[in-house]
Amino acid sequence: MHLKSLCFLVLLTLVFVSPLQAEGKRPLRYSDPKPQEYKLTARASEIDPRTKEHPEIDFVFEAKGKVQDLEHAVVDTRVKPRGKLVIWLMGYNSRLFDRLSSYGLHAIQVHYANRWFSKICREQPVGETCRGNVRLEAATGENFSNQVEISKPDGMKERALQFVKWLAKNNPQGKWDYYLTPDGKDLRWEDVIMAGSSHGSTTAARFAKHQKVGRVVMFCGPRDQLQNWQSLPSATPENRYFGFSHVLDGGWTADHYCRSWELIGLHEFGPIVNVDKAKPPYGNTRRLITDFDVKQNTRRAHSSVVPGGNAGKDAKGNYIHEDVWKYLFTHPIEKTGKPVPLDPGCNKNQRDS
Repeated sequence: MHLKSLCFLVLLTLVFVSPLQAEGKRPLRYSDPKPQEYKLTARASEIDPRTKEHPEIDFVFEAKGKVQDLEHAVVDTRVKPRGKLVIWLMGYNSRLFDRLSSYGLHAIQVHYANRWFSKICREQPVGETCRGNVRLEAATGENFSNQVEISKPDGMKERALQFVKWLAKNNPQGKWDYYLTPDGKDLRWEDVIMAGSSHGSTTAARFAKHQKVGRVVMFCGPRDQLQNWQSLPSATPENRYFGFSHVLDGGWTADHYCRSWELIGLHEFGPIVNVDKAKPPYGNTRRLITDFDVKQNTRRAHSSVVPGGNAGKDAKGNYIHEDVWKYLFTHPIEKTGKPVPLDPGCNKNQRDS
C-alpha cells in the first residue's frame, strides 16, 4: 500500500474511533432474556470476611436482633444504560433507587464505618481538619485521622468494590462488571456518582475532593461548617458537584450549605436557583433550593429534598421535584451557568461567629 494511503487510513481510524474505545472501555449493553428491574441485597460481612465490627463507634453487624450491614443495589435492564454507577452514602431509600434505575443508572447503597460522627471530634472548638479527616478515613479505609482506626475492608471504597464484584457474579444480567477496572482491583471512578443526604452528602463531597469521580449529588449538605476541607484543591472538577436544599433547613438558615457551596466553587457555574420558580435546566446551575410549604417544620425541611414522606407533593399526590432529581443525576456536566459573585451575606468564617 502506498505510504500516503496508509497514513490516510490510520487518520480515518483515529477520527472515527468511539470515545469509549479511545478510553479502553467497551460500550455498556444488556443481553438480558427477561429485561426487568433487579433489586438485590447482601450483607457486607458475608461478601467480605475481612470486615470487622467497631463497637466503639456503634458500627456493628447486628443490633437488637436486627441486621445492620445489609447493602442494596438496583438496576433496570429495560432502560437504556447510561454507564454510571451511583454510590449512595445514607440509609437505603427505595423511592430514590426506583428513580435512579428509571434514569438508566446502576445504584448501590453500602454499609461502611460511618457511625463515628456523634462520638468524636466533639471538642469546642473542633479542629479545622478533625471531621474532614475522619470522613476521608471512613470513606477510604486509609489512615487520615488519629481519631479512629478504620481498616480498608470497612471503608466505603473497598465495600463498594467488593459489593460490585459480588453483583457482577450474582447478577450478570446487570453488567455490573462494567464498573470494574480490567484487573478487577478497583472501580472505574470516572463513571461513579457519589451521592448522599445530610452527613452522607458531606462525606460524598469530602471523598470527591480526594478521588476524582464522575459527579457528586449533595442533598441537604454539605455541612461541616467549622472545617476547611471544602476549600482544598479538588480531584473532581468543581462543575461536577450538584446541591439541593430547603431554605428552612437549619443547615441553610445557618449558612452551612451556602458556605460549603461557595468554598467548593459552585458560584462559578451559576446563581442559586429556586426550583419552585424555575424550570429545567435551571440555568445550568449547580446550586438548587426549594421553599415549598413545610409548615415551618425544620426537621421536615431537612429531609424534604429527597423522595419520601417529607417530600413536596401536589394536589394529586405526585412529587413536585421529579424534574429536579433527574437533573441532579443526569444533567450534562459540561453544561454550566455563568459565574456569579460570592454572596457577601453568606458567612464563610463561622469559627469567629
